[in-house]
Amino acid sequence: QNAKAANMPKENVERAIKKASEKDSAHYKEVLFEGYAAHGIAVLVETATDNNNRTVANVRAAFNKFNGALGTSGSVVFMFDHICNFRVKKEDINMDLEEFELELIDFEVEEMFEDEDGILIYAPFEMYGSIQKYLEDNQIEILSSGFERIPQTNKKLSEEEQEEVDKLLERLEDDDDVQNVYHNME
Repeated sequence: QNAKAANMPKENVERAIKKASEKDSAHYKEVLFEGYAAHGIAVLVETATDNNNRTVANVRAAFNKFNGALGTSGSVVFMFDHICNFRVKKEDINMDLEEFELELIDFEVEEMFEDEDGILIYAPFEMYGSIQKYLEDNQIEILSSGFERIPQTNKKLSEEEQEEVDKLLERLEDDDDVQNVYHNME
């Protein structure tokens, strides 16, 4: 869905799926790392790896190099809400936005926004499958979808402090095993 939204040719999507399914993906494991950057900024790092030792070493080295500390499991994850999001085609909704929001209330939809690209829907992570099924059953085109971790509170830093934290975030994002990096810096 996300590739289609970016106008990627169908052949490219099918080729990428075929290539990924041919590889031995059974050895890949998703691992969530938690820690603190400098100045008390909470950081969550989502990874997918076939070599956990390499990934742990790389993530730990990044935290250590930039005055952070890798935490234990559960040390910061509670500070973030795990949510799913969908961007749908506005023209496919045959009711006004308030009615549509009421339709989705059973799916615990937390927020809905309209912009020039469509309608954005935010809901708890666990509701992803149910919302996707509802949208598909009602012929509402899903332009994109995904998952996010939103910090419950943000921490404001000075410009110099922010630059220091940004170095750690950039280093983590450059790692091939890292899928997403989330933080609570304002």
